Amino acid sequence: MDEDRFFSVTMATIWFINSFGAVLQGSLFGLVGLLPQKYSTVFMSGQGLAGTFAAVAMLLAIASDSDSETAALGYFITPCVGTLVTLFSYLLLPRLEFAQFYLKKSIKYEASAKEELLTESSTVLNGKLNGSVTNSTSKTSGLADEVELESSSDGTKQAFLSLEQGETGQAKASVMEVFKKIWVMAFCVTFVFTVTLSVFPAVTADVITAFPGKWDRFFISVCCFLMFNIHDWLGRTITTLICWPRKESRLFPALVVSRVVFIPLLMLCNVQPRSFLPVYFSNDGIFAAIMAVFSVSSGYFVCLSMSYAPQLVEPKDAETAGALMTFFLALGLSIGAALSFPLRALV
Repeated sequence: MDEDRFFSVTMATIWFINSFGAVLQGSLFGLVGLLPQKYSTVFMSGQGLAGTFAAVAMLLAIASDSDSETAALGYFITPCVGTLVTLFSYLLLPRLEFAQFYLKKSIKYEASAKEELLTESSTVLNGKLNGSVTNSTSKTSGLADEVELESSSDGTKQAFLSLEQGETGQAKASVMEVFKKIWVMAFCVTFVFTVTLSVFPAVTADVITAFPGKWDRFFISVCCFLMFNIHDWLGRTITTLICWPRKESRLFPALVVSRVVFIPLLMLCNVQPRSFLPVYFSNDGIFAAIMAVFSVSSGYFVCLSMSYAPQLVEPKDAETAGALMTFFLALGLSIGAALSFPLRALV
């Protein structure tokens, strides 16, 4: 296969993989939104762990001095095994009593609500009919029939009106109504990924070590990719123990916006080649420390944003909120990737 055709096939494959992955991720976030909050954090933590596996695989490939074909085979087999395990787990999920309770909770709630409304409407209708019969004893027979008919008609209308109002109250809110409730969390997850992807890995992967030699082969794999993925997973995992600030706090979006300080900090590290900015942090330890805080904060705030969003809406709208948050997550990834080109050029 010639180079042009190989490139076209590769690009098309990447497009399909990312498209299907986005649909799958959105569906899973919507599904997880129906479960308690801690499962949203575990779901996000699992994503961080997947990145750690990829970084470890890269490090092992470099350390083993394996050829490109062997490394490619290992990279291919590992996700295949992970995909099979995931599919098996997904097929097993509906059979678990715990999952059945939460996944069918909204359906049972709507059914019971309609039943209660029908019962109340029947009670109102019977009351109207009984009242009309009692009042009719003091009037003529023709007038009594007319009053009874009118009362029956009013009671029927009221019954159907109550049922219609109940169904309207139980209907899922529109996308815009859900967005108005979760827009702060949507902004937070978009901004976090915008900041993260604007410098990682476009800028951070070009940092060079101050100690050339054998360490140079492992420097980027360890201090950039492995450091980021481990601490990103750690930040996501912390949310299972600590959830601060609370979702109603104004401090939460303020802290998210403050992460923008990492952009100049990482641009001032020993990124090579460079054209405009000076190097202020040439030490490997300083770069690793900045990467650690940068990645922990990224995982922590992303996980909190994704976990808080379904809590801001009614249970029946949690799935919609989860799908919306996935859209804004992807939006942040896209904006960050687009910004990485001019930011790298500014260095």
